[in-house]
Amino acid sequence: MRLRYLSILFIAVATIGVFSCIDQDSTIDAIFQRDMEAIDEYLANNQLVNVKEYEDSRGFRIIWQEVSGSGVFAEPQDTVVANYTGKLLTNQVFDTSIENVAKENGIFVDGRSYIPLKFRTGFGFVIAGFELGLLNIELGDKATVIMPSELGYGGNPPDGIPVNAPLIFEIELLDIKRSPIDNNN
Repeated sequence: MRLRYLSILFIAVATIGVFSCIDQDSTIDAIFQRDMEAIDEYLANNQLVNVKEYEDSRGFRIIWQEVSGSGVFAEPQDTVVANYTGKLLTNQVFDTSIENVAKENGIFVDGRSYIPLKFRTGFGFVIAGFELGLLNIELGDKATVIMPSELGYGGNPPDGIPVNAPLIFEIELLDIKRSPIDNNN
């Protein structure tokens, strides 16, 4: 009987120990809250041309600078072609498909081909927020996609991007090639 009480006591103490070691500032909710505050501050301090806007419950936002009215949207498994510029909330450019933007921002890499990004959607070739942005704008649109870190690189970013950094992508959707699997059309 005494062993049983000691076992229960040990489990209770271990459980309290484990939960007391969790850094409350590093939880998903805490990171999300910091991301939302940083994004709101960015939007309050930076004027973006805004002809249309979308925001979802995950903090994902699209702010259109140009709406084409084409009515053509990419679907999963379509191949999309887009120009883009990726930035941090400090407006520091970390990547782009546009050569003169790379040169202007000191990130030009000699020998790299600065051409529009082309990839097939639905296969995880790009970060979730970037693809989500492309799937929600029309062919010919120019939009700014702003995402919390969990839709970006989260806790595992490439060099030059801080851990859990919200991201901004300026995107122009140039082309959509329909999937060879024609979704019954």
